[in-house]
Amino acid sequence: MIELRFHQELYDGFAIDEAVKTYASHAQTELERDGGNYVVKVTAKPEALSGGIDERTLCLELANYALGLTVERARGGGVA
Repeated sequence: MIELRFHQELYDGFAIDEAVKTYASHAQTELERDGGNYVVKVTAKPEALSGGIDERTLCLELANYALGLTVERARGGGVA
């Protein structure tokens, strides 16, 4: 399990939620708030691991997706 922390002043909560949903087929996640942070606990599913997707890479991809959506929403693009 890897814990990701996203500061609420930098990341859009909706974007984080969408990123978690997008990667749900590859990971089990827990999403919570802790002070000024959104916390996502990520555990890669056995199918993902056996398919060659390691947990660290999965977390980096999820975080990158959340960042991309945050930037898109900040620019007024919404979510496709």
